[in-house]
Amino acid sequence: MKVSDQPPRITHLSWGRLEIEGGQTFKDAKLFPGGGRGWDWRETGTSHVPGVQPADVNELLEHGVSVVMVGRGMHERLNVTQETVQMLEDAEIAVHILRTEEAVRRYTELRETEKGGGLFHSTC
Repeated sequence: MKVSDQPPRITHLSWGRLEIEGGQTFKDAKLFPGGGRGWDWRETGTSHVPGVQPADVNELLEHGVSVVMVGRGMHERLNVTQETVQMLEDAEIAVHILRTEEAVRRYTELRETEKGGGLFHSTC
């Protein structure tokens, strides 16, 4: 896999802070092959309930991901809608929905071998 196909490496995770290589820091992040950015829930009307919307993962799909990690927060308070899971399954994209610390671990394991992406919530 080419370096440009790899999503950025996460260098630090703590409550309210996720840092990626290059020093960019986010509260919530969207990471995908070749880059990442802050995840602003207001763009899609996301909230803890009902949770991650299909519109939240569209940007990851546009970057050609084969696997998606969803970090639900440190206390797993962020839900994921069934429509989002179904959309990923229909597109034959593997999805891992985990507590954020676990999602970061899994993302780190897969980032060098899979064209992965992730949505990471770093607080509750």
